[in-house]
Amino acid sequence: MSEGSMFEEPNFGSAGLGGSDDELDELDDSDDDELDEDELDEDEERGTSGEGLEGGGSVNRVQGAAARAVLEHVTRALVDDPESVVVEVAEGRSGLRFSVHVAQSDMGRLIGRKGRTAQAIRTLVRAAAASDGTEASVDIVD
Repeated sequence: MSEGSMFEEPNFGSAGLGGSDDELDELDDSDDDELDEDELDEDEERGTSGEGLEGGGSVNRVQGAAARAVLEHVTRALVDDPESVVVEVAEGRSGLRFSVHVAQSDMGRLIGRKGRTAQAIRTLVRAAAASDGTEASVDIVD
């Protein structure tokens, strides 16, 4: 160590790397970064050629898909019988209305004490719907 500094700078020379600087430069010049023309053609056929909405490409999305996915995931994680979870979607004036059907034995677990779990689920779904630019509400039905 030198007197003026507390730490020494490490020496990462070519020792232990098994190659010289010229060999490392050749590795950097490889053509791995270039896209294959076939891959570009496939992307254009699928409509995923990197164009955004500004580029004229259209996006075919289901309204409220993120909200529905969040609702199904959280609901299935909370209940004892995840196969019995059914989510229905209806579109109304005030946005999307999700109706959740679960087994009778899971109703209490999904609603929670004083309705806190149900309110938390509604908050999550509203936030997910807002990310899609829509409004949503959740009803838990028998």
